[in-house]
Amino acid sequence: MSETIISELRPRATAQKSFEKGEHLFHRDNRVLSMFLVTDGGVHLVRYQADGNMAVLQRSGPGMLLAEASVFSERYHCDAVAIMTTCALVVPIAEVRQLLNDDPAFARAWTIHLSRELQSARKRAEIVALRTVSARLDAWVTWNDGRLPAKGDWRALAEEIGVSPEALYREISRRRSRCSRASIRNGNDNR
Repeated sequence: MSETIISELRPRATAQKSFEKGEHLFHRDNRVLSMFLVTDGGVHLVRYQADGNMAVLQRSGPGMLLAEASVFSERYHCDAVAIMTTCALVVPIAEVRQLLNDDPAFARAWTIHLSRELQSARKRAEIVALRTVSARLDAWVTWNDGRLPAKGDWRALAEEIGVSPEALYREISRRRSRCSRASIRNGNDNR
């Protein structure tokens, strides 16, 4: 998130709230009264499907604003759920709207931020539309400079690409096994 956005929103916050893991910051169809700037912890914006499964629309951590898409809406279009103990600044929506109307530098920073969020959402949609775990992982790796995240982040990666953690672990294991076999073959060929 842009430093311009954060520096303008911080002094306009009317409260700082703490949320426990699993607690909602807001629910779908609540009136949009505030924006939340996460200062510590993490929040997922989620929508529950007809079958009860949860679709994660956004993953937010420190320095991120929640539900930017709702700034001109009457009601939130999703739920915001703390995924760990989380602190957030509460900024009245009227303050955000006034900044967008009255401050060209803020409006430009906001537009740039939303453009990047849109690109990221399209990337996630493209990845999740792929049929196999292998194809989804290939696409994610391509978008992320050819590297897998650290092992401790694999569960979050599985969630991001819409596969079970077990399916992702199996795919990574298969790839490592293939690389090991290829390395052994190449080593034997060079003797």
